[in-house]
Amino acid sequence: MDYKKTLNLPATAFPMKANLAQREPEQLKQWEQAGLHEKVRAASEGRPRFILHDGPPYANGHIHIGTALNKILKDFIVRSRQMAGFDAVYVPGWDCHGLPIEHNVEKELGARKQQMSQAEIRRHCRRYAEKFIDIQRDEFKRLGVMGDWQDPYLTMSYPYEAVIARECCRFAQDGSLFRSKKPIYWCCSCQTALAEAEIEYKDETSPSIYVKFPLQDDLSDLLPALTGRNVSVVIWTTTPWTLPANLAVALHPEFKYVAVGMGADQALILARERIEPCMAAFGITDFEVLGSLDPLRLERRRCRHPLYDRESLIVLGRHVTLETGTGCVHTAPGHGREDYEVGLQYDLEPYSPVDDQGRFTEEVEGFAGQFVFAANDAINQALKDNGTLLAREGLSHSYPHCWRCKAPVIFRATPQWFISMEKTGLRSKSLAAIDTVRWIPHWGRERIYGMIENRPDWCVSRQRAWGVPITVFFCSQCGATHMTPALMEAIHDLFQRKGADAWFETSAEQLLAPDTVCAQCGGTAFEKEDDILDVWFDSGVSHAAVLEARDNLHWPADLYLEGSDQHRGWFHSSLLTAVGTRQAAPYKSVLTHGFVVDAEGKKMSKSLGNVIAPKEVIDRYGAEILRLWVSASDYRDDIRISDKILKQLTDAYRRIRNTSRFLLGNLSDFDPRRHLVPRERMLPIDRYALHILQELVARARKAYDAYEFHVIYHGLYNYCTVELSAFYLDILKDRLYTSPADSLARRSAQTALYRIADGMARLMAPIMAFTAEEIWRYLPGAAENVASIHLTTMPEVDATFLDPVLAQQWQVIKQVRAEVTRALEEARAAKRIGHSLEALVTIGLDDGRYDQVAACQEELRAIFIVSGVELHKGPLADGLSSAEQPEITVRVVSAAASKCERCWVHDASVGKHSDHPAICDRCHASLLAMEGTD
Repeated sequence: MDYKKTLNLPATAFPMKANLAQREPEQLKQWEQAGLHEKVRAASEGRPRFILHDGPPYANGHIHIGTALNKILKDFIVRSRQMAGFDAVYVPGWDCHGLPIEHNVEKELGARKQQMSQAEIRRHCRRYAEKFIDIQRDEFKRLGVMGDWQDPYLTMSYPYEAVIARECCRFAQDGSLFRSKKPIYWCCSCQTALAEAEIEYKDETSPSIYVKFPLQDDLSDLLPALTGRNVSVVIWTTTPWTLPANLAVALHPEFKYVAVGMGADQALILARERIEPCMAAFGITDFEVLGSLDPLRLERRRCRHPLYDRESLIVLGRHVTLETGTGCVHTAPGHGREDYEVGLQYDLEPYSPVDDQGRFTEEVEGFAGQFVFAANDAINQALKDNGTLLAREGLSHSYPHCWRCKAPVIFRATPQWFISMEKTGLRSKSLAAIDTVRWIPHWGRERIYGMIENRPDWCVSRQRAWGVPITVFFCSQCGATHMTPALMEAIHDLFQRKGADAWFETSAEQLLAPDTVCAQCGGTAFEKEDDILDVWFDSGVSHAAVLEARDNLHWPADLYLEGSDQHRGWFHSSLLTAVGTRQAAPYKSVLTHGFVVDAEGKKMSKSLGNVIAPKEVIDRYGAEILRLWVSASDYRDDIRISDKILKQLTDAYRRIRNTSRFLLGNLSDFDPRRHLVPRERMLPIDRYALHILQELVARARKAYDAYEFHVIYHGLYNYCTVELSAFYLDILKDRLYTSPADSLARRSAQTALYRIADGMARLMAPIMAFTAEEIWRYLPGAAENVASIHLTTMPEVDATFLDPVLAQQWQVIKQVRAEVTRALEEARAAKRIGHSLEALVTIGLDDGRYDQVAACQEELRAIFIVSGVELHKGPLADGLSSAEQPEITVRVVSAAASKCERCWVHDASVGKHSDHPAICDRCHASLLAMEGTD
């Protein structure tokens, strides 16, 4: 007889191989055809809302691995909150304006751009953004990200542009928005102003020079030793090109300054603490300190500019430091923030003789037309020729670069629009709002707090074509800004109907009421500003344009989630625009993730050849592996990715999938409506397995609430490999395969397997969205009750299955099992046994363990997967023990009895039954039971 046919072997259509790259698109199509997202929304009606507000990616190019990380993390949160009982609406969005799109359009247009109007260029930019929105939408959906893809928010949609204009007008109305000539970051390549958030820092080598500024005023009244000497104040700078714009030299009011004599007729003024390093840099060894000089008495004394026939004023400033240089700081109010602020105190103009391309204007004698960085050498040579250059070195330091074109930027004073950080208390209010927010990780609070605390006024104007204009008017006579509530609403209504293009197609006279008068000077002529708003303002007001505008969302959002660079980007601009107009932060919590790096921790770079594109991963492994990679990583740090890491995750995925396949295969004849066994009738090991499941559910639910997805991944993986495959399922196979199909022993096991499969699938659903859905289709009765696993809720901890006493007993049994397994391996290595079922084991135990193990005497053979077990109180003289568990001793001998052809157990009853001489008593009883049900 073929006894194999009498076994309850696993039977399932659940595929062994995932073939994710092929199956996932089919699953996405099924979800779309079934209207899954709409069904989830309908099923959530009336629940408390949880709103993760999407930070808009830039509609420019294909998504990269960092974008995929971001979107997948968001999907984990949205799906898990949804399954936790919330109405977790996710509205994706795109940032559509700005320089990157305009640059690419300019490349496409080439020389044709010169003949185009601004309106035509803007139309090309809009079409370019639309193209990549469609591309990225498909790429995000391929990742398995669920959201309102049919109605995303776009910063270039007319309603959104109308909100941008209205929010800009609100700042103008309360006086926060003002126009001023002050130094800002300027990109000479892009020819536009930049905000702090658009700056990257890279190491550069700059010329470091020491320059003499000859004193024009006599200082002998302060220090008689200076009588008859040529006295100079010495400055140090790493930007020689800014010297033509120098108007002053700054000293610190509390530092000690000295005059250092060289020979009989020369003297240099510098800080006392900087004498030795400076004189060493100058190569001067023969000098003497002539005396001290009070900086308060040096204030407003006059120096002569080292290049031109004009004065440089000695001023006082607390920004001066003693870390480097001379303690005397070259001051060009048109080329530095601190220089500008000091200049205001002394009525110095923000002089900046540099054009939009970064070239000196005609007023810069000797260097006109030269690009500023290229002019450094010529300026240094001129200083050397006239004897004012004391020393020149090279200095490697961190220097600001444009975030888009990567070129080094300059500080340059030009007329720009700013939002004041002080006038309406925006800084102090924002700092207070930061402490109402939960920052994840906690260091995010310190990071953004420091940025807000020290940032300058926000430069919001850009000299570009593509974006939303700064919708303000200013008086032609006095320059005062004009804005009223009625005008603000008129602009908003105009943009709602025609978009931001209407601003450029409508004159100031058409937009303003005929009787409009300047409140400052009574003038009646007004100019319309045509500068474009900073794109960070565009995305920063998404809380107003999206959260407040949609009935299914709420303000503030429950969560913002982006990379750590957004503390100075979207988190930052969102905070300022919300506090400035609504007096509160637009988010309750902010979660930050790190950046994606390669296996060695290096930044992804095309030049290094270490870039891994999401499409490559998906085409090779499937999106599920990419999702698993995100879940396996602690996103709070930088996240490593490589082919090796992905292959390891593929192996981990296979373990989880095969475990699920085993569960489903052994449930093929199980109907939960008829076959579920009550807890009190279940076998102890099955009840213990469900106790462990409850512990997993509790840990996973807590981790989901804390957004600690790596805890869930490792919990699921360890559960499948350690608790299930290596222990429970390994033990269970014998009972599942050999017991009568409808016996309590088998139905008890199947009840546990059903609950485990159901719980595992729902726990993994937010992360392994495709695989969980596949499991759900094969789980008996599941899809009949609820069409998709994504319409279900997270499993709850079932307290009836929590049994600490039982768990403690099975922990002891597992300790003993580990020692038995060790002894069996040694016997196998010594060729005394082959398969473990060829063994009989005797186990010596101390009293405490003996009682707990003996309580499961009938199950021990299956637990240890041997043919017989004998327990003995106390140690065995000839037993094996380990250093870890010396109280447990194990003796292994080869089983002498014949092997049952059905269950492979060596048992003395084999041969006893004439109708089935090749099987044991247990299998014979099973066959009789099967025949009785036929």
